[in-house]
Amino acid sequence: MSKPAMRIAVGQFHELTDEKLRFAAQIGVGGIQMNNPTLPGDHFWEEADIRRLVEKVEAAGLVFEAIENVPTHFYNKAMLGLPGRDEQIENYCRTLVNVGRAGVPILGLHFMPNSVWRTDRSAPGRGGAGNTRFEMAKVEAAGKDAWRAFMPTTLGRPDSMPVFDDADGIITAEMMWSNYFYFMDAVLPVAAEAGVRIALHPDDPPVPMLGGVARIFKEPTDFRRAYARYADSPAWGLDLCLGCCSEMPGGADNVRDMITFFGPKGRIFYVHFRDVQGTVPDFTECFIGEGNFDPAEVMALLHASGFTGFLLDDHVPQMDGDTAWNHRGRAHAIGYMQGLLRMAERAAA
Repeated sequence: MSKPAMRIAVGQFHELTDEKLRFAAQIGVGGIQMNNPTLPGDHFWEEADIRRLVEKVEAAGLVFEAIENVPTHFYNKAMLGLPGRDEQIENYCRTLVNVGRAGVPILGLHFMPNSVWRTDRSAPGRGGAGNTRFEMAKVEAAGKDAWRAFMPTTLGRPDSMPVFDDADGIITAEMMWSNYFYFMDAVLPVAAEAGVRIALHPDDPPVPMLGGVARIFKEPTDFRRAYARYADSPAWGLDLCLGCCSEMPGGADNVRDMITFFGPKGRIFYVHFRDVQGTVPDFTECFIGEGNFDPAEVMALLHASGFTGFLLDDHVPQMDGDTAWNHRGRAHAIGYMQGLLRMAERAAA
């Protein structure tokens, strides 16, 4: 059997349509990833519903690479350490088993109870393209009543993503670490038995706290802390979002650090290949090639590290005349990655 190779997939959508499958085939990728797919169930997903997605992808001649994220309301109590978390963990494990039985090898996970924040979703970028931006100063100036405008609505019900202020109490970093370990101690053995790898996404934005909830995956040392506990589990690894790593203080150095530490260990399960300009507390997403890191260097570094998973584009700028899913921006990013990957392979031959 030949050794798996780095490859590129299309993803970051909730509905699996014939048009998305044709886009993937036309642009020349072999795999599909879905983010929080729209499926029946308010507490867990059934095997049959997931299997229908897998069969549709396979019927199109493609591979179903991964599912990224379940709705936040499936495990918000587990993230926050609230009563009812054990029931949620039991249901999460049911989902894990069903994901494995349906033939999906990876389930992406974020541990951000109030999700991804952006203070501007149309900041002007190259040629007038619309980019997302985060400015911590705007968060601090806005106050609690306005915070929800900075949060997305695509990862779960808004009432499952809390915000607190000092009057409500806050969720500290050590509380979040305790909740993460409690959750992962329970689900990792189930994942390993089910043949599913859990891919951890960095915090976005990687700041110490937002909305009264601490963020615990905001710098490389945080991932080492988690790895130290779960090094013996083959089910623990990363959805390595290069953009999030680039957002961290230190920028491109974090990207190199994460790849060189986790790549040779086989703990990078897949990669979000995107970048930003600037770092926290103020950064703007951008096109590949105009951000903090050198994309050619990073692609070569991934190849040299032994990474054999898939890459996908993740967030892209909004180009003129584009669709809501940003077909034009994604086509640019995927084509850029395809060229980089071919050059990395040739250089290593």
